[in-house]
Amino acid sequence: MKTNTRKIVGIGLMAAIVVVLQLLASTIKLGMFSITLTLVPIIVGAALYGIGAGALLGLAFGITVLASGDAGAFLAISVPGTIVTVLAKGVLAGLAAGAVYKAIEKKNKLAAAITAGVVAPVVNTGVFAIGCWLFFMPFIKQLAQGAGAENAALFVLTGVIGANFFVELAINLVLATVIVRIVNIARKEK
Repeated sequence: MKTNTRKIVGIGLMAAIVVVLQLLASTIKLGMFSITLTLVPIIVGAALYGIGAGALLGLAFGITVLASGDAGAFLAISVPGTIVTVLAKGVLAGLAAGAVYKAIEKKNKLAAAITAGVVAPVVNTGVFAIGCWLFFMPFIKQLAQGAGAENAALFVLTGVIGANFFVELAINLVLATVIVRIVNIARKEK
C-alpha cells in the first residue's frame, strides 16, 4: 500500500512539473516552435515508475500543449490532425523512454538513462515529423515557399525541426541522465 501511494504521489509530482515546464517553454521559441523541456520529467518518471507512467506523463504533456495554445497554428489547419499528432508524440515518447529504460536498466542504469534521454526526443520529433507529413503538408509547403525553400521535406527537417531537436536532445541527455542517476543513488542509500 505504501509503495502505491509513493508511486501515485511521484507520478502526480512529475505531471505537475510537466505542466509547469510546458507552460514555461511555450514562451521560449526557437524558430516557429517552442523548445520541449517536458521530456526530462517524462523520462525521469518513466525510469522511476515504469512504462505506463511515461505514457501518462506524455499524455499530460500533450494535453498541456493543446490547452496552452502552443499548437494554435496547426489547430487552425486540422483539429483532428493536431490532436492526434500532439497526443501521440507525447504518449509515444513516454512509452519509448520507459521501455528502453526498462530493457537496459538491469545491465546498466546509466546507459539506460542515457538511452532513454536519446529515445524520447527522437520519438517526439519523429512523430511530429510524421504528423506534419500526414496532416499538414500543404501548410508546410506554403511555409517553405515563404522562406524561399524549394523542398518542403528538407524545410521541415532543417527549418522546423532541426535546431529544436538538437537543443531538446542536449537538455535531455544532461538533465534526465543526471536526475535519474541521483535518484538511483539516493534509493541505494536508503
